[in-house]
Amino acid sequence: MKVTITAKKMQIAPAFNEYAEKRLADKLDKFFGDEADAKITLTEFKNQIILELTVKYNSMIYRAEQLSDDKNDALDAVIDKIIRQIRKNKTKIEKRLKESAFKQNFSDTVAEQDNYEVIKHKKFEMRPMDVDEAILQMNMLGHNFFMFSNASTGKVNVVYKRKEGNYAVLEPDYN
Repeated sequence: MKVTITAKKMQIAPAFNEYAEKRLADKLDKFFGDEADAKITLTEFKNQIILELTVKYNSMIYRAEQLSDDKNDALDAVIDKIIRQIRKNKTKIEKRLKESAFKQNFSDTVAEQDNYEVIKHKKFEMRPMDVDEAILQMNMLGHNFFMFSNASTGKVNVVYKRKEGNYAVLEPDYN
């Protein structure tokens, strides 16, 4: 697994890099192959550390985030979150992980504004997928919505989680 560590508004010691690579190898190598890319982003926020782990493997993205006082504790927590995501969705993602991975048991409201400030632009790869795969991907990322190219229609769709806990799909109508 290729590991990239990025720190924003803080410095990290080389010892953390070694610790992170070892922990990822110990805990996640059984799920992912050597071609997996893991990205750790550390950000300091109000005297705490936000650690985000994103693992890309076989066109799937696994993501978890943790706020903690200690970066090692945050890393351990996000690794556990990724493992829980994998186990929770075992039957749906089993064919996308290493074959040996499962041989073991194991709304806030926003005040109205006159001017809107866009603080981030994000580009991402969009590949055709069905609605079930889009919902799975959205849940893996921990997001409330996910934009995807619908494999059956070829159009861009958005799937989102409703307050009641079920899902909805937005499809364009070009009338």
